[in-house]
Amino acid sequence: MTAAHLDPTRRHDAVLLFDVADGNPNGDPDAANQPRTDDETGQGLVTDVAIKRKIRDTVSLLRGDDERYGIFVEAGHALNTRIEAALKANPGKTDEAQQWLCQHYFDIRMFGGVLSTGKSGGAGQVRGPLQLTFARSIDPVLPTDHTITRVTQTRQEDVDKGERTEIGSKWTVPYGLYRAHAFFSAPRAGKTGVTSDDLAVLWQAVSVMFDHDRAATRGEMKLCGLYVFSHRDALGVAPSAALTRRLSLTRVDPDKAPRTHTDYTRVWDASPLPDGVELTKLVDLWP
Repeated sequence: MTAAHLDPTRRHDAVLLFDVADGNPNGDPDAANQPRTDDETGQGLVTDVAIKRKIRDTVSLLRGDDERYGIFVEAGHALNTRIEAALKANPGKTDEAQQWLCQHYFDIRMFGGVLSTGKSGGAGQVRGPLQLTFARSIDPVLPTDHTITRVTQTRQEDVDKGERTEIGSKWTVPYGLYRAHAFFSAPRAGKTGVTSDDLAVLWQAVSVMFDHDRAATRGEMKLCGLYVFSHRDALGVAPSAALTRRLSLTRVDPDKAPRTHTDYTRVWDASPLPDGVELTKLVDLWP
């Protein structure tokens, strides 16, 4: 029997919790790579695009040798070339070309994609079954700019002038606990061909993506919680918001700046789940 959270014929709503310590979880190129924040509240933000990038890269590590788990949006590969390959395999048949792309690329099958680029007019658009929100920190964060130096110069003329060091900067967030939501539509999954194995790969990728996305700029990031609400059918039996809000987080000490996920208390609504909804706790770092 297929586990509830692995059944592509059911609707799923998920909550992701992750944190960052002394790192930049998602820099904004329009703001000198500062950590993204909500200008009004000061809460930290991580875009859905950044989260999907981590999932894509991790799926490549998990299933890179399986032709069914190719990644369409991948560094070093032009999108038009891949779209043209699908059209060449299915000449004059846009629907078949879309299905060919869904069969060969995990991220199109799961996230969808705009396939209407290129001189030929492309292969239209696929709406994927899984959509993610921006991640937002529970509390405001305090982006900090650190001046750093290095012992080598960028330009030879500066070395010739006797310069020995070069000044740079590095943005970090001292600490932030972030929350994002994910929504899986079974009817759309049926159209793109998502299988139970695809969902298993997805949840595995989310579970380990921070362990395989290390970078000096990101400091220490980890997944603190991954909770999946699975409905008994394709359309679902309860609003997403009614399920995701069952989980709340509050500061243990409101007067102390948080520096770890255990500085927050994770609280579940004690009332019974709606009939026809199952909760699977895939990752849960709280004691």
